[in-house]
Amino acid sequence: MIKKYFFFLLIGLSACKNENYSTSEISAERIPINATIKADTAIQNFIKPYADYLNKTLDSVVAYNPQNLDKNDGELNTALGNLFADIVMEQANPIFKSRTGNDIDIVLLNHGGIRSAIGKGPVTARTAYSIMPFENEVVVAEITGEKIMEMLSYLSNNRTAHPLSGINIQVDKNYNVTSATIGGEEIDPKETYFVATSDYLQQGGDNMNFFNAPVNLYRVDYKIRNAIIDYFHKTDTIEAARDDRYIQIK
Repeated sequence: MIKKYFFFLLIGLSACKNENYSTSEISAERIPINATIKADTAIQNFIKPYADYLNKTLDSVVAYNPQNLDKNDGELNTALGNLFADIVMEQANPIFKSRTGNDIDIVLLNHGGIRSAIGKGPVTARTAYSIMPFENEVVVAEITGEKIMEMLSYLSNNRTAHPLSGINIQVDKNYNVTSATIGGEEIDPKETYFVATSDYLQQGGDNMNFFNAPVNLYRVDYKIRNAIIDYFHKTDTIEAARDDRYIQIK
């Protein structure tokens, strides 16, 4: 037994001895993916039925838009941004209320999250993918009135038409907030409010740090893009307009 142990010990020690390594030459080549690459016919034939079905689904007309909607058609609120936020409010609130018994007070999204305009004419599911190509989901952050005041400060400093719903804000010529109400009521610093937003923004995207450490955080399990598609499906003609939800009084 001792002889066997000594034999395996020698093998182990010899296996642990230092080896000399040298770096091999590494080369790389950029291979462009373009029309010069011949398609694989077998693969094309295999995926064609799925691609045809997907394109048919995405290109089916689900609603009509009577005007061109662009996220840059206003300084502090836009028709497209208002529509975007109102859709999230309308589609997500029933789910949230059924789970918690509470209503969403505010929706806040980001101007940069709107990735395309909606042209006048037929609206398809593909339109929703153009507006919101990301996989962002709706979350509801319960935050204090003090955090709402931080949100107002962020908005006045940012001076951008971030999509809003459920809140009315007025600022002066220097963009200082002069009035802000939620559901027609003054903001109470001691109360908490339910703010629907995207998971990206709640995690600090666009420096919206007032969403950090909420009192509670609720997942709605609803992608923003799916909310838009569902809204389009149930809407015959889209109605969207600029209004007084966030305005400057000069």
